[in-house]
Formats: sequence, C-alpha cells, structure tokens
Amino acid sequence: MRILLVDDEAELAAPLSRLLRREGYAVEVAYDGEIALRIVDDRKKQGTNYDLLILDWLLPNRTGLEICQHLRSQGDKTPVLFLTAKDTIDERVQGLDAGADDYLIKPFELRELLARVRALLRRPPIWETEPDSSLSNRLQIEDLELDLENQVAYRHGRTIDLSEKESQLLEYMMRRPGQLLPHEQIYQQLWPTVDRPNSNVLAAQIRLLRRKIETERNTPLIHTVYGKGYRFGTVP
Repeated sequence: MRILLVDDEAELAAPLSRLLRREGYAVEVAYDGEIALRIVDDRKKQGTNYDLLILDWLLPNRTGLEICQHLRSQGDKTPVLFLTAKDTIDERVQGLDAGADDYLIKPFELRELLARVRALLRRPPIWETEPDSSLSNRLQIEDLELDLENQVAYRHGRTIDLSEKESQLLEYMMRRPGQLLPHEQIYQQLWPTVDRPNSNVLAAQIRLLRRKIETERNTPLIHTVYGKGYRFGTVP
C-alpha cells in the first residue's frame, strides 16, 4: 500500500514515516503543499496512484484543505486523512466538506493513527472499483433531483451545488425514502472509520443540507425522528 505523508514538521513526519514503513507501507514524505500536488500528479501520469494521503492542515504554499479541495475537484477520490490541531466543530465540518475521509487531532496516540490508516485502507482502491450499473446517476424524489455525477441537485428551477459529503448524505437518504435512518447507520455509511466524528458533525451536515434543498416555499423533505435518526420524503 502506497501512502503520501505531507507535513512540514520534520520532527513529526520523520517518526511517523518510520512507523508506517515498519507496518509494511510504502511511504513517501513531502513538506510543502505545492510539491505534494506535483508528486500526486506525477504518480497519476505513471499510473501508480497512492492508496492514502495523510495531510497536515497548515502547510507552506498550499494548505492541506486546498490540496484536498483541488483533488476532489479533479475527480480524485483517494482517501484523505487530516492531521491537525484544529479541533472546533466548524473546522471539522470544513475539513469533511472539503472531501476528507477522516480527521485526527494533534496530539494523538500512534496506535490510533495506525487504526485510522487500516480502516481507510480496507476500502477497495477507487481505480479498481467498477461502477455498479444498477445504480442510476440521477435520483428523483418528489420535486428534488440529484445528479450524482456532477454533485448537483435541482429543485423548483434552482441549481444547488453540493459538497461531497452533502451529496453522499443526500444520495443515501434518497435511496431509502420513508425509512427510519438511525444515526449510527448514517455514520457507518459516511464515516466508516474506527473512531467517527461526534454527533454534532452529523447534525451540522444535516443542517447545511436542509438550508440548501429546503426554502420557505419548498416542502420539507428531511425529517428528524428525535432520539433515533432521520426520515427522508414527504410526511403523509
């Protein structure tokens, strides 16, 4: 498994890279955001993609957040794990909305880092995964339509741009109209890692999604089932 570790703190990057190599991973290290992007691009040209990117948030020239946003805008779905001292809920949501798959707050235990890495690498590589032809690229419930390929929704003539996590959450709900979707079930789908974000992160994602797809003249589609989870669709 190939990992790119990007952190400008050499005193942290060096022992982390040694630890990961002892675990059997092929690790490359970069200390600058712009250089990291060039390395990823070079790998793509060679046809040897990384299996995981471990990014510090604050980096010279390009932040980890900017790297993640750039890769996702190019359709690159390589798993991304953020290492950062930023630990407020808003900052966590910002990182997840940028397309990060997991988030580890500094300082952290090394065994926790290894557990997060193992969890992310258990997923099949994106470039080896064949699309399921049985799943449509467009979903529609009531007057809401979701274009999965372009990460855009449409409602009452409005075009609604979605973040990657918002698109994933909306897709998950639209494929299960009328069903009670427990909190834990949604977490397993959106953040399939050993230690998931706390409940405030899911609530924040729901709140952001509601603001985008529901206005005063729209029928509410996301309904809270207090203490249990959420239900999608119109209430009979």
